[in-house]
Formats: sequence, structure tokens, C-alpha cells
Amino acid sequence: MERRQIKATIFMIEKNINNKKVAEYNEYLKNKYIALIIKPNSDNTKIIGYDNYKNALIVNVKSKAEDNKANDEIIKFFSRLLKKKVIIKSGLRSREKLLKTE
Repeated sequence: MERRQIKATIFMIEKNINNKKVAEYNEYLKNKYIALIIKPNSDNTKIIGYDNYKNALIVNVKSKAEDNKANDEIIKFFSRLLKKKVIIKSGLRSREKLLKTE
């Protein structure tokens, strides 16, 4: 299991997400995609939860959602967290995003 899978699995277990959801999210990670729901203009940038319905991590982002500031912060945050290159595959102008790790 890779580092990002371990971190996501630990996070989901801490948040009492059932094992089926953990297994489903690990499948997303094996495909190198991470679904996100973004909440811009927050106090700080951090993962705050998991949306079972959309199978996505909920992330607070400190930057405002203007001039790609929030997108840049998301890329920096997840690149540091996963220690891999990250790009936004879809959702550049949306609060729902799909990240791809390389």
C-alpha cells in the first residue's frame, strides 16, 4: 500500500467511515485520482472530512476562489502531503475537483 493510500485509509478510519467506503476510496487511489469538495476562504488549508455520497474528501482552503489562488493552494497542499506531482484533472472553476497524481 502506498503512502497516500495509508494516509487516506487512516483518515477514514478515524472518521468512522465503514470498511466498504475505505475499500472504494482505495480503488480511486490505485487509479491515481482523488475526488475533492473544496470550501474556499477558510481559516486554514486542511482535510476536514469525507462525503460518502460523492466519494470525495472535503477540504478547507485558506485562499479565495479567485484568479486560481485556491487551485494553486490545493496543488501545493496535496503535492506536499503525498510527496508527488499533482494536477487538477477536472473542476478548475468548480468546488468539486478531481486531482490526478503522477
